[in-house]
Amino acid sequence: VQLQASGGGLVQAGGSLRLSCAASGRTFSNYAMGWFRQAPGKEREFVATSTWSGGATYYADSVKGRFTISRDNAKDTVSLQMNVLKPEDTAVYYCAAQRSRRTIPPRTINSYDYWGQGTQVTVSS
Repeated sequence: VQLQASGGGLVQAGGSLRLSCAASGRTFSNYAMGWFRQAPGKEREFVATSTWSGGATYYADSVKGRFTISRDNAKDTVSLQMNVLKPEDTAVYYCAAQRSRRTIPPRTINSYDYWGQGTQVTVSS
């Protein structure tokens, strides 16, 4: 499956952004979807994940209550709504896919099979 992330940009602290990831090439509803991020000089880290149906979602503690992952299987897209952004949210954000119809979505980097190219999010203080 091919993944194309978009929606990044520059925003002030406290603002919002919505990232989108468009999938193509395979049956989207066969995949769990996740978002990860990588800040300069740091390792890539888990942000949020959703099961193939969207029935279960999980978030990193650092974004819980501020970010929301959602998916539209009819449109082959997954989104990440980011509210109350903080400077520490600055990073390149990546969407990822794992072929899975399990009821618990994966949260580790090595669990994912496909990755998008990343989109830059910069939060100014």
